[in-house]
Amino acid sequence: MKKIEAIIKPFKLDDVKEALVDIGITGMTVSDVKGYGRQQGHSELYRGAEYIVDFLAKNKIEVVVNDEDVEATIKTIIEAAKTGKIGDGKIFVTPLDEVVRIRTEQKGSEAV
Repeated sequence: MKKIEAIIKPFKLDDVKEALVDIGITGMTVSDVKGYGRQQGHSELYRGAEYIVDFLAKNKIEVVVNDEDVEATIKTIIEAAKTGKIGDGKIFVTPLDEVVRIRTEQKGSEAV
């Protein structure tokens, strides 16, 4: 099993969620996060004063999938989140040693 974390623009969250549900992803965790990459933030004007926004608002989606579903999940996230502009985000894939559902104590793929 793999854990897929995707950092995306907030206005793309609903599109990504719907696309993942369409391919059978039944659960996900979403967090509001802030960060920056190559964008390096930007400057804004507020009441005539310029200030730097170092960290940009993003959403982090976390899903756990079986190994055979990783590529389809990544492709789906890219298709739903991509705008073609800087700051579209990143996807990270990490292996999972174990998953346990607390209520039933199921393990592995059954727990997902």
